[in-house]
Amino acid sequence: MHPILIIVFAPLLAAIVGGLGNRMLGNTVVKSITTGALFLACALSWPIFLSFVNGSAEASVVPVLQWVQSGTLSFDWALRVDTLTAVMLVVITTVSALVHLYSWGYMAEDPDQPRFFAYLSLFTFAMLMLVTADNLVQMFFGWEGVGLASYLLIGFWFRKPSANAAAMKAFVVNRVGDLGFMLGIFGTYLVFGTVSISEILAAAPGMAGATIGFLGYRVDTMDVLCILLFIGAMGKSAQLGLHTWLPDAMEGPTPVSALIHAATMVTAGVFMVCRLSPMFEAAPIALTFVTVIGAATCIFAATVGTTQWDIKRVIAYSTCSQLGYMFFAAGVGAYGAAMFHLFTHAFFKALLFLGAGSVIHAMHHEQDMRYYGGLRKHIPLTFWAMMAGTLAITGVGVYDLHLGFAGFWSKDAIIEVAFARGTEAASFAFWMGVFAALLTSFYSWRLVFLTFFGKPRWAASEHIQHAIHDGHHDHPSDEDAGHDVAHAVPDPKHGDGTAGYHPHESPLSMLIPLGLLSIGAIAAGQVFAPAFLDSAAFWNGSIFYNENLIHAMHAVPGLVKYAAFIVMVLGFVIAWYGYIRNTSFPGMAAKQLGPVYRFFFNKWYFDELYNVVFIRPSLWLGRKFWKIGDEGIIDRFGPDGAARMVALGSVGAKRFQSGFLNTYALWMLVGLVAAITWVML
Repeated sequence: MHPILIIVFAPLLAAIVGGLGNRMLGNTVVKSITTGALFLACALSWPIFLSFVNGSAEASVVPVLQWVQSGTLSFDWALRVDTLTAVMLVVITTVSALVHLYSWGYMAEDPDQPRFFAYLSLFTFAMLMLVTADNLVQMFFGWEGVGLASYLLIGFWFRKPSANAAAMKAFVVNRVGDLGFMLGIFGTYLVFGTVSISEILAAAPGMAGATIGFLGYRVDTMDVLCILLFIGAMGKSAQLGLHTWLPDAMEGPTPVSALIHAATMVTAGVFMVCRLSPMFEAAPIALTFVTVIGAATCIFAATVGTTQWDIKRVIAYSTCSQLGYMFFAAGVGAYGAAMFHLFTHAFFKALLFLGAGSVIHAMHHEQDMRYYGGLRKHIPLTFWAMMAGTLAITGVGVYDLHLGFAGFWSKDAIIEVAFARGTEAASFAFWMGVFAALLTSFYSWRLVFLTFFGKPRWAASEHIQHAIHDGHHDHPSDEDAGHDVAHAVPDPKHGDGTAGYHPHESPLSMLIPLGLLSIGAIAAGQVFAPAFLDSAAFWNGSIFYNENLIHAMHAVPGLVKYAAFIVMVLGFVIAWYGYIRNTSFPGMAAKQLGPVYRFFFNKWYFDELYNVVFIRPSLWLGRKFWKIGDEGIIDRFGPDGAARMVALGSVGAKRFQSGFLNTYALWMLVGLVAAITWVML
């Protein structure tokens, strides 16, 4: 049996057993089955990946079963294993396995643990189906499976109205993007006559310059197809315009946030663009569109992240921003750099989310950073793990020494390649990338300083005080945490601020994943940079690889190479000054900036704009259809009208029921005469 079959279907089998067995099997059995299946998949994935790294493996397709035979449409269910797939396999299975293990401690008090672990495994299976797809229909199957599983996990605490609303929002927004993705698949089949990915990619270069009728115009075929496909990626990977579901997804348990943001769902769009890179290379307008949207998302999310107080929301907007980097890297033609950042990002973003979960666990599920402070002495292991993640995401490293954390190798490469590309869109992406790197450093160190340094501010948190008095942990509530936005960090005068409460370090099941992910955040870039960035042999045709662009990337001026390092240091200094040296500075800056600060804090008012433009008109139109169309016409002349006629007929019929035999005989005679007359005439 090929290992890929076990890798893909072990999580599905675990999800079925855990979901159906549920409480009959018990928490420990279900958790053991699902976690064991993921560690098995992880153990089988790494040898496949390393075999591609050392050049000993070749791409292959493993058939599963015959799927569709309908006229000219014919395709099987088969699993493609190549370099791109191998990269995604280790990302998905490693992070998912560690999230499963982490959840043993984090979800220990939840009464629905079997259901939660079954959902995690189902999520993982859907993502594995997506990345091993050999045709577009199979990819769409995994694409929608991830959407379904995300809906179930975001709304896992379904008794919370906010969790239900967040799950529905994620589902609906992704349906908008999926409409574009479906149209792209339909159009691709119409143009190429097949849904086989390998056949499509082989024929794509020959379609460059071809036109097709679209909305009454002759337009470039590949541009239309790729833009439609990318709209699907915008929804799944939360790009500007279809990003609004991502921060609300924090309503799910923290392990869910790590899984969605690091290894599944949001990376699906990046994977899809890279998988179909030969198509995008034949679509210059689409590539420009990808570059601009990615760069705009990068800077948008970074500005919002600088103003948020909820620790999970800061990291969520960080994810959105980092996805922007990946997309504009793909947009300028550096698909290897995009996948490299996806690879390193998986480690340090999972580390940051799970580290944040450890902090939240220690603080009785308080998520507002204004009520943290001084935690490095109480939860030192979590502190050092978060430090590793922060050093990775901010890109700490030195070129001259060829040493650096994961983000230093991948994010800096994206900035350099955007400069090397030289087009107007690429130049825009370069400057947005540099500025976003500054903001990334600022909000990342702001999170560290607010959480682990300074005086404890726990006494100001009503959440913690209630938890102490009640003697139990509440489930997390990812509230907006935006009260009193004109002020930065409160300075409550409650002595040391502890109010008799002492944070505690997380259990070993939560700390082991943090330690392993820390290794990835520290070393993943250093170890794998040569393969991802400089080796066409490593990719072996699984993506479009532009060697000239990579050579140009290495030849950019020294100032460009050090641009990310310079702004990283600047962001650190600003955060240190505002949250360590002079804690009154952020409040004064927020007050001085006024409207700009509120604009960023309120997420550029996208939710409010969509509420006015889409939601209110939709509700108004729905009510009109309901009151006028449904009740006024359909019900009135349909079931209600028929019932009314029956009722009126019954009232009339009652008058003929006199109870006298002679009356009945008379009506029988009348009926008989009428029948004879009708027959005779």
